[in-house]
Amino acid sequence: MKITIKLFAYFRDGRFKKRVSDFFDEGTSPGEVITSLGLDLEDVGVIMVNNRHAAADSCLTEGDVLAVFPRIGGG
Repeated sequence: MKITIKLFAYFRDGRFKKRVSDFFDEGTSPGEVITSLGLDLEDVGVIMVNNRHAAADSCLTEGDVLAVFPRIGGG
């Protein structure tokens, strides 16, 4: 299935600038896509699928848009 991936902030460093489409097996989760990109799930602050919050273990479907935002620190 084809998924569009959008990374934000420093997650883009050394990867791709805006978005990329790639093919994954049916039933792939956002967490699996994120780790396949070399990102640590502990560094992820927000996962969105089709502009809605999603869990790392939810199931992606054909044509979904996965957006991944890093945790933001501050004080």
